[in-house]
Amino acid sequence: MVDTDVYSYAIATNPRRGTPYKRHLEGNLIALSFITVGELYAGYERMINKGSWPEDRLKELESRLVSVTVVPYDAGICRTFGKLKYSIKNPDGSDRTLAPNDLWIAASAVHHGLTLVTNNAKHFARVPGLTIITESGR
Repeated sequence: MVDTDVYSYAIATNPRRGTPYKRHLEGNLIALSFITVGELYAGYERMINKGSWPEDRLKELESRLVSVTVVPYDAGICRTFGKLKYSIKNPDGSDRTLAPNDLWIAASAVHHGLTLVTNNAKHFARVPGLTIITESGR
């Protein structure tokens, strides 16, 4: 599964940020969480509403999404979300808060046994059952 940041880097017009992840993506089926797709649409809408991009740029996103597998929500992912929300801890044992969208992405990956490719390792650190690949020290 590919996190929003890495997928954004991979499809950017300047692929420099995505270069370190190229070896993890090429030749592999790309899976995106339903949350990632929503975040991508939100990012495109923001750029269009700011006047930075033309409205037809959404068609570009949608044509790219045809070539990926979008993992939809289901009861199993919801159950995993609930379990993870109350099992993620800080190093001192206190409850750790994870941003809701990151928790949904993590739950999608854990539920389906997928490795998550992310540039935000810190966001997903110590999530039980989640394996991550990152090229960032963050």
